[in-house]
Amino acid sequence: MANLLYRLGRFSYQRRRLVAAIWTFVLVLLGVGALTLGGQTANTFSIPGTESQRALDALAKDMPAASGASASVVVKAPAGKTLMDPQVKAAVGVTVAKVAKVPEVAGAVDPYTAKAISQDGSTGLIQVSFTKSADQLSEESTKAYDGLNALSSGDLQVVPGGAVVGGPPEIGSTEIIGVAIAAVILVITFGSLVAAGMTLLTALIGVLAGMAGLFLVTAFTEVSSTAPILALMLGLAVGIDYALFISSRHRSQLAEGMDPEESVARATATAGSAVLFAGATVVIALAGLSLVGVPFLTAMGLAAAATVLTAVLVALTLLPAMLGFVGNRVLPRKLRNHGAHAAEPVAAKEGFGFRWARLVTRFRVPIVALGILGLGALALPVQDMRLAMPDGATASESSNQRIAYDLSAAAFGPGSNGPLVVVVKTPNAQQSEALVGQVLGATKGLKDIVAAQPGPASEDGATRLISVIPASGPASEQTADLVGDLRDTLKPLSANGADISITGNTAIGVDVSQKLTDALPTYLLVVIGLSFLLLLLAFRSILVPLKATLGFLLTIGATFGITVGVFQLGWGAALFGVDSPGPLVSFLPIIMMGILFGLAMDYEVFIVSRVREEFVHGKHATEATVAGVGHGARVVTAAALIMAAVFAGFILVHDPIIKTIGFGLTVGVLIDAFVVRMTIVPAVLSLLGDRAWWFPKWLDRITPKVDIEGESLRVDEAGKPAEKDLVGA
Repeated sequence: MANLLYRLGRFSYQRRRLVAAIWTFVLVLLGVGALTLGGQTANTFSIPGTESQRALDALAKDMPAASGASASVVVKAPAGKTLMDPQVKAAVGVTVAKVAKVPEVAGAVDPYTAKAISQDGSTGLIQVSFTKSADQLSEESTKAYDGLNALSSGDLQVVPGGAVVGGPPEIGSTEIIGVAIAAVILVITFGSLVAAGMTLLTALIGVLAGMAGLFLVTAFTEVSSTAPILALMLGLAVGIDYALFISSRHRSQLAEGMDPEESVARATATAGSAVLFAGATVVIALAGLSLVGVPFLTAMGLAAAATVLTAVLVALTLLPAMLGFVGNRVLPRKLRNHGAHAAEPVAAKEGFGFRWARLVTRFRVPIVALGILGLGALALPVQDMRLAMPDGATASESSNQRIAYDLSAAAFGPGSNGPLVVVVKTPNAQQSEALVGQVLGATKGLKDIVAAQPGPASEDGATRLISVIPASGPASEQTADLVGDLRDTLKPLSANGADISITGNTAIGVDVSQKLTDALPTYLLVVIGLSFLLLLLAFRSILVPLKATLGFLLTIGATFGITVGVFQLGWGAALFGVDSPGPLVSFLPIIMMGILFGLAMDYEVFIVSRVREEFVHGKHATEATVAGVGHGARVVTAAALIMAAVFAGFILVHDPIIKTIGFGLTVGVLIDAFVVRMTIVPAVLSLLGDRAWWFPKWLDRITPKVDIEGESLRVDEAGKPAEKDLVGA
């Protein structure tokens, strides 16, 4: 591995103009393709194979009009008046006519006909049906519908609500804050504007290439609206970090007097090997999301994995070429003409990283105990974690979706925002009509139901709909329990060719949450298992990969605990712009586990590979740990702060899903880098001593040697590799 990357780094350095030209061509080609062929992202959370999705698919054939999106426009009379007042009634009529003219609206039913007026007469619902599902509606339609609030006047308040309000999360100027902070950290770390700018530039090129490729793919397949944000978030963070690690190793070697070309090649071989293995763990974790069997989750994982892979390729090819262009300008001005006794290596030996490593290894037992107990305490709120799909209750307080949700909940109860749809399908109209009566009778015995009433039927009458209004909100545990109870109650009625199923946005959300919860153990087993094998291959050790995995469990527990505390329990929620604490989005655990596992292995590889490098070159286990952490502390600290800064920029996004992911990843990176990898890991390595690197001989014989430390590039005076025997009996 090291020899291959060594040749790649030297080639990129020597043929830097060619490498730069190739990347420029690729970037232009992808950009043109994205602009000319790229389509739109989709905002759908369906899961094929679930009861709710099967019902929707059947409705698309039997009742096409009912399979489209549905929504409600809330109309509220001014204080002291009701919807029955002549002026208010006239304003409602005008509003209904305007709603019906919105593109792709199949029909709009006024609240008087639909009998959707509150008991006090102040609030009503205009029932709106669309010709397409919410994720298939054009941007023109969603914007026109969302703009209906402009019809509000002194006689009537008009607020459009439902799943069709708003579009995909937008990337705004707030994310630039994270990049700006990253730039400042790079300048401080490198002490050179050239080095900082080059590192940031290569990362941005990787992100642009990855994002352009992603939008190009939308022309051929459906891509979740959250996927570009996730890809951007990860691409920026890992792109900067990977370039930072290779550049830092190159700078250290230059400061020691190494020839620039040789230094670039060796940095690519050593730090580049760590980057390659770290990137591989991230890609495995993200691509592993496809194992869950959820289309939108698969798209998110593969999009982010492709962006990370692009960042790795840029770091291993374009970065060495860029280092060739800038020469010794990557060093601070005072070090450019110094030789092997430059100040930087001396400073590194006397730096905080070495002092911290010695402190950790000296007090290793209490540090391991305190670390485990502390992170365990932070994980306690996880036991209260609730999962649900997002609804109007978690939207921004100023959004139409949230205002409509609150008005509807106040007038008709929270369940009015998430009605359940019971689909009754039989061989003929007579049997269907009789079965509808039985279903309505069965619902009277269930708790948490406010009302159940028959709805439209298909042309032949064989398929009929029943609307069930829960007493609780769409994301509540009571409504999720109601869906299960309703299915259990109605199942015995499905006989003689009859089929009864439950669907609607609320039921789909319940099914999505259940599917993701069921898939989580399998996902973790496969992804962690594959990554364990990858780390075993890289470090040729049993205990080091095991330690890395156990450390990740501490990270994920504490991260989820803090995230639940802020976004669900409301601890300091106002500080992070959380208007209404509530359940976490259903796919958050599996997304964050995949991303954080990959990132955790990043720092594991970067730190432990340097420790092993010192160990195989003859140092005692504790000395190797101190040297490895000491040499890597500065760059790992900078990398973690950069990654956290990039993720933190997404906390400022108004979309609650992106805000939660950004917060969780920020907290997770800080905990994993500083508490787990730079504190607990060296303490555990010191406790294990030489045993940390034990590797059975039989396993050593069948395991390919990848040489992540670049051992094959180092020879002793006799011209033979100087490697320490790490294989046990």
